[in-house]
Amino acid sequence: MTEDRAPVLIGAGQLQQRDVDPASSLGPAEMMAETARRAAADAGLDVRRLESIDSLAVVNVISCYYDNAPRLVAEQLGARPREEIYTTLGGSTPQRLVNAAAEKIATGKARFVLLVGAEALQTLTAARRADIQLPWVAGGQGRPTIDGDTRAGSSEHEVAHGLRTPIEIYPLFENAVRARAGRSVAAHQVCLGQLCARMSAVAADNPYAWFRERRSAAEIATPSPQNRIVGFPYTKYMNAFLHVDQSAALLMTSVAAAREMGVPEDRWVYLWASADATDRWYISERDDYCSSPAYRIAANRALTIAGITTGDIAHFDLYSCFPVAVQIARDMLGIPADDPRPLTTSGGLPYAGGPGSNYTLHAIATLMGRLRSAPGGVGLVSALGWYLTTHALCIYGTDRPARPWQRAPKYDAAAGTAVRTQVPALAHEASGAATIETCVVMHARDGAPNRGQIIGRLEDGRRFLATTPTDPGVFEVLMSDQAIGHRGRVQTVDGLNRFEPL
Repeated sequence: MTEDRAPVLIGAGQLQQRDVDPASSLGPAEMMAETARRAAADAGLDVRRLESIDSLAVVNVISCYYDNAPRLVAEQLGARPREEIYTTLGGSTPQRLVNAAAEKIATGKARFVLLVGAEALQTLTAARRADIQLPWVAGGQGRPTIDGDTRAGSSEHEVAHGLRTPIEIYPLFENAVRARAGRSVAAHQVCLGQLCARMSAVAADNPYAWFRERRSAAEIATPSPQNRIVGFPYTKYMNAFLHVDQSAALLMTSVAAAREMGVPEDRWVYLWASADATDRWYISERDDYCSSPAYRIAANRALTIAGITTGDIAHFDLYSCFPVAVQIARDMLGIPADDPRPLTTSGGLPYAGGPGSNYTLHAIATLMGRLRSAPGGVGLVSALGWYLTTHALCIYGTDRPARPWQRAPKYDAAAGTAVRTQVPALAHEASGAATIETCVVMHARDGAPNRGQIIGRLEDGRRFLATTPTDPGVFEVLMSDQAIGHRGRVQTVDGLNRFEPL
């Protein structure tokens, strides 16, 4: 890669609409067009410059269906991009799009790239409740190129045993992390409150955050009528908040093209290194529930390419759909739990807002502002999809990197590039004495526990998935300090495994 082809971010735009009349609201496509215009203004460009975009990628939208979302956005901007990309579902997609766009720019396959996404779930919900017809534009001719893995996040066997949504699955990792740390439930809840309070404080200073109030650690960690337990140990205030109307856009180009377009150099943010990775796809196939080997390898590769360590990084945004995602990313990076540096630039998905798959575009846009305001600093953004499954990272800085930008070869834990000896065999039909490897207890809206699921081990070391009886005594065991490793018996009934603790 020549120096002139070095990829740079030159513009970022964000917006949110709150409490608007649904009948006059902007839909996701209109929001994306507006944030693209804001990104152009941020770069110091005339909005007509957007007509020359040659690659336009849209992050998956869940609040509105479009035949061709990139075409619809392009038409509003007067653009006719050669490349129209639409992603599959997944929180890692925005950072992966940045990594891919940088590669195209560095190899001369793209010159001027727009990456954009939006959600309007708050307005959509309000319109449905009021039976109001939304004025949103729809359609878009043709079909975009689909980017990303189309597999479901859970296997049929996992779904059959109640493990099908993020709030049912991330607590499995959280409870395993607590047990590995040797903490009591109460002590771990204090740690979770402190971690989340730090993110809430960052959101309070972010003008684009959905929730601007500073919540205390105790307020976040303590169950209340407004903050019920959802999936133990997570309270409502620890969950990603999806019902937002938010949009973000990024403009990318090369150093040479930025100069040609007249973008001031103080607007440039260089990409230093990128990496992508995938852990074993299904959670029942993981080595354990306390780590992410793929994330660790991807992060190490990016840091090696950039020629820096985590100690050189001033700003982080570690994906934060649930607290355990932050903790595992932090641990894989080798950052001590008491490190004073914030682990989010925008405030995280529970506080800044979780607009479907598009949160990380907001994180990068916010990071750009942080870096520009204090030139010379370095930032790292990492994003994940599904259940600590897909990962994308990038290191950014206002200074020209000492080494040319590179995108590390993708690491895939299931592609023969990792030793598989630690992965236990999965017993689809399990019977006999067993222990709990990790567990989750789901709670009803009234705050009462109503469903338990475990991942367990048979005496021969095989792993199994199971439900539990809906018994208060069983829930008490699963939410106790000694839940992980607790003994019991499992049997298969009507094709499903059922575990009862002793």
